Amino acid sequence: MPLFSVVMPCFNAAAHIEETIASVLAQSFPDFELIVVDDGSTDATSMILDTWAERDRRIRVIRSENVGPSRARNRGATAATGRLIAFIDSDDLWAPGRLAVFRRHFIGADAPDLLYSRVAFFRTDSGTVDARSNLSERDLTVLDLLTENEICTMSNVVVRAETFRNSGGFDPSLVQAEDLEWLVRLAATGARLRGIGDCLLFYRSSPEGLSSNFDAMRAGWWRARATAFALGAAKDPRAVRRAEAAHLRSLARRAVRLGDRRAPVLALIALTKSPCGFFRSPVRGTATLAAAFAAPLMPARLKRKFFS
Repeated sequence: MPLFSVVMPCFNAAAHIEETIASVLAQSFPDFELIVVDDGSTDATSMILDTWAERDRRIRVIRSENVGPSRARNRGATAATGRLIAFIDSDDLWAPGRLAVFRRHFIGADAPDLLYSRVAFFRTDSGTVDARSNLSERDLTVLDLLTENEICTMSNVVVRAETFRNSGGFDPSLVQAEDLEWLVRLAATGARLRGIGDCLLFYRSSPEGLSSNFDAMRAGWWRARATAFALGAAKDPRAVRRAEAAHLRSLARRAVRLGDRRAPVLALIALTKSPCGFFRSPVRGTATLAAAFAAPLMPARLKRKFFS
């Protein structure tokens, strides 16, 4: 039984999946299995997976009809045999020492239920990083997650297998922000979510990805909010409005980066929800508001650098 079960859902991922698999297999800590769930791919993904599975016995491939990321991750996690489950999407990359660092942090009586690291954002070359994520110095709360989810992506999550199974897994009805709803469920029911200061994940930003679907992201946030209320973890309406304003501000920043014309609308809606939440970080709030209206005049490189 390996210590880590790495779960990778994929769909038509031929363009990047080999690089992602290579980054997993290059881990300095070798005690893991890699479970790849092929979610009904119609490109060369299946052939690529067969080739890699023949090379390394740690790779297991599960094939499925196209059921979406929530069900695909649930299937992979159900098949996991490790004590810790690490998720990674098929176009992101891990630093070689990622699992070794996580192993050290899971040892000890004070170890949390879920760990994550800082994230480096890139577009085409992981050697050219546009920005890096921030990190709290304490366990995350439900309001932290609803405000600006610093975990950023499921590729950044390592969770105890028992914790994942007790949570019931991801909501299969969600195809966007399913990770946020699940994280809110964990935090609301007493799980401890803690960050590691090292930057151990390289996240590939893509305008074509699910992360650019603003309507779905908003719907996912509202589902997560409903979960928080249902579990009694969001009792202060003003705090929730501040969180929503910060969430909308983050969408406005994403819209600026991607050149989406909805950036000004998102920024103004955020301001109406809660000026205090929008300007929780005065510098970030002011820069977002200015850029939302000036975006058409800004060079693309500048947008990526300051609004990742």
